[in-house]
Amino acid sequence: MSAIHDTAAALLRLLPPESAHRAALWALSHGLGPRQARTDDPILASTVWQRSFPNPIGIAAGFDKNARAIAGLLHLGVGFVEVGGVTPRAQPGNPTPRLFRLPGDRAVINRMGFNNDGLDAIQPRLQRAMASAGRVVGINLAANADTADPADDFALLVERLAPHADFLTVDISCPNTANGRIFLSPGPLGDLLARLMAVRSAATPARTPPTPMFAKLSPDIDDSALAAVVATLSAAAIDGIVVCNTTTARPEDLRDHHRGQRGGLSGRPLFTPSTELLRRVYRLTQGTIPLIGVGGVASGADAYAKIRAGASLVQLYTALVYAGPSLIGRLKRDLAARLRADGFGNLAAAVGADHRPG
Repeated sequence: MSAIHDTAAALLRLLPPESAHRAALWALSHGLGPRQARTDDPILASTVWQRSFPNPIGIAAGFDKNARAIAGLLHLGVGFVEVGGVTPRAQPGNPTPRLFRLPGDRAVINRMGFNNDGLDAIQPRLQRAMASAGRVVGINLAANADTADPADDFALLVERLAPHADFLTVDISCPNTANGRIFLSPGPLGDLLARLMAVRSAATPARTPPTPMFAKLSPDIDDSALAAVVATLSAAAIDGIVVCNTTTARPEDLRDHHRGQRGGLSGRPLFTPSTELLRRVYRLTQGTIPLIGVGGVASGADAYAKIRAGASLVQLYTALVYAGPSLIGRLKRDLAARLRADGFGNLAAAVGADHRPG
């Protein structure tokens, strides 16, 4: 059956990128995607933020913006899913075309602009999905592009969604909207997080601990700004850091004719810079804040490199465009084999291994 679904994924690549994505989501939301076994190799299991992950592989935000295909995505065999980004009000996003494949580079450029159905539509879908998900489901939060006060948007999203999600990610690093990166300086970021932590506690008085809250970093941040932002996140007692978003940088060796398109670049070219950023964040936090590694993950070797660099969990998206859904099973088997080959008894023991002597 995996060959059939990979063939379907190849056929989808004959469609324009955004049309193909809509078709894939429709299939997954109607139970037409593959169904992997719900049992994973025990070596892949871990507990982070008092939540159990049967394996560390997740679907990154942006794939299922509107929480329509959570069950179908979990059936692919991943350990968790992050839906969104969701904004308080529905918004159409940027004009099309806004999504471009770079097949020769195994990459994608997008300037979607947080197109989504909005909070009122997505919240009940998330509630229904969470009732039967059986695995961790988080949601990515974003401010509307035309909002007068992005902090108000984030506060409303936390208030409404914290009771229904396993984690919340505050997206302060999207390159595709005017409000996507205004909290990357320490002062505004610290003020925002203090407010959101208070809103979260008020919205989830019965949860102990409260719903974990993460921040998503940009790969385009320089070292001095990174140190200041990470210090601010640590001082705010952030629960986790997602490293990282798409990049506006364009490596000189990109070959595809779409390489000059405006937007965020993801996929294979992002793997090395995102993993190096992950290493720096792990060192800055001294391993005290769990990290989610994102960017260019397309194999068990890639996931293992992220874990050794400091990631407790990893996410993928672009690789599924090119490799199809059977990638997830192969990735998990390879990752388990690599953990055993290096003598690790469990996944947690490998997190940050590159930073330890010997």
